[in-house]
Amino acid sequence: MSSEEPKKVDDDDEVSVTFKDLGVTDVLCETCETLKWSVPTKIQKEAIPVALQGKDIIGLAETGSGKTGAFAIPILQALLENPQRYFALILTPTRELAFQISEQIEALGSSIGVKCAVIVGGMDMMAQSLMLAKKPHIIIATPGRLVDHLENTKGFSLRNLKMLVMDEADRILNMDFEEEVDKILKVIPRERRTFLFSATMTKKVQKLHRASLVDPVRVEVSTKFQTVEQLQQYYIFIPVKYKDVYLVHILNEMAGNSFMVFMATCNGTIRVALLLRNLGLDAIPLHGQMTQNKRLASLNKFKSKSRSILISTDVSSRGLDIPHVDVVINFDMPTHSKDYIHRVGRTARAGRSGKAITLVTQYDIELYQRIEQLIGKKLPLYQVEDDEVMCLQERVSEAQRLAKMNMKDMGDKKGKRVLDDDEEGAMGVRKKNIGRHKSNKSKKFKKK
Repeated sequence: MSSEEPKKVDDDDEVSVTFKDLGVTDVLCETCETLKWSVPTKIQKEAIPVALQGKDIIGLAETGSGKTGAFAIPILQALLENPQRYFALILTPTRELAFQISEQIEALGSSIGVKCAVIVGGMDMMAQSLMLAKKPHIIIATPGRLVDHLENTKGFSLRNLKMLVMDEADRILNMDFEEEVDKILKVIPRERRTFLFSATMTKKVQKLHRASLVDPVRVEVSTKFQTVEQLQQYYIFIPVKYKDVYLVHILNEMAGNSFMVFMATCNGTIRVALLLRNLGLDAIPLHGQMTQNKRLASLNKFKSKSRSILISTDVSSRGLDIPHVDVVINFDMPTHSKDYIHRVGRTARAGRSGKAITLVTQYDIELYQRIEQLIGKKLPLYQVEDDEVMCLQERVSEAQRLAKMNMKDMGDKKGKRVLDDDEEGAMGVRKKNIGRHKSNKSKKFKKK
């Protein structure tokens, strides 16, 4: 079957299929049971048998569909049949997703002793070089940092690589990693198997598939953008100057739940996290300007439920699997409608229910209409008593004033820690990094 004939999953197919039925070996079936993966998801049902036949795959599947299992199980089974170091490479767009994939693969391969190495930016190059020197079976990497190692780490080469996976390929290419991906494709063997997974088939992804896959089977789970049925979605129309007050009201009203609040900017995440803390709410920020250790620390605190509110940019809108998220709040409207699907896909996962509330201001109407058009439905209005909300105005104004002062302190102290261990002096760190980046660049040019 060629890529022109997509295999599609019949939604009405009620036949109960097990991993064993798909051809998965007994030792991996047992691990799946231990991990409570009782039945394969739709994408796994379609992709695993094809992958086990040794074919290249293009997998198109919505967020939260079990894509990691669809490529991890065939990789581990192939590794069992042909044990080898530097066996597989998995490319991902974000650091958090790389760590999550590594956790899942190590859990799946726990009984067969599989070794993984995560190679991402924001971590020490020397420590990563030592990890690579131990020759892991599987490397999970972001493209930029992998290219750094291929060019600078002595003795590291992927000449004998057997399998390549590009996860969230549309996003890898949207983040302008094209040049890095081209460099990687040039140094790995042509005789390999390639799995390309993407939420959408963009022109860039199409171009990539022509360059790197041989007669692939296209596996498609969902042809249109959709959100899961268990997700209750609402919008709330408010004046822009009262956004903070409405957010605080919603968090108070639904206290006891676990929240992800999505912001447009890194500064916004810091400001809102500080604002909520000043009101006694246990909010924690996550954004791209934090060091990698801080990002992982924030994520772990939220995953372990020691913090119930994660304020984040789109860095965590895709791929991350945090089962206990009850409510997603779009504080800032996503500029790309498809990002809405990914954000709200953080809740109502694996059959659970969840809520998503989008704050729409007078400036967001066009963006909001595009989202409704994409998901093919009109969302109901989230009911609030405006008088009740405005009772909070005074307290929120005071918290805003304190947050502004806190941010000014953070800027003045050039990244010294002003708050407790959750917070990142991100603005100062950013200035330092920009300075360091510039000086590194100038050194490179001088060498040339």
